[in-house]
Amino acid sequence: MSASEKLTTTVSTKGQVILPSAIRRRREWSAGTRLEVQETSEGVLLKLAPAFAATQPKDVFGSLPSRGAPKTLEEMDAGVLAEARRRHARD
Repeated sequence: MSASEKLTTTVSTKGQVILPSAIRRRREWSAGTRLEVQETSEGVLLKLAPAFAATQPKDVFGSLPSRGAPKTLEEMDAGVLAEARRRHARD
């Protein structure tokens, strides 16, 4: 199907719209795929719905239990460096 080819569909009495199979295949949208619907000045836009809600660090800060004393920045840097070396060594 070319990008310029116009496809049409019909809105059912229940408000349902069937997307052409060529589009579903190309987008890999199978049954049960969740889509985000946005109204735009051009019409309606369908996009894959995000798997998780967007969050900010302040939204989740402190949500995991903590064990032991907090790490210093130097300890965190050393841990990241040690892990990078470990991963590089196995490549």
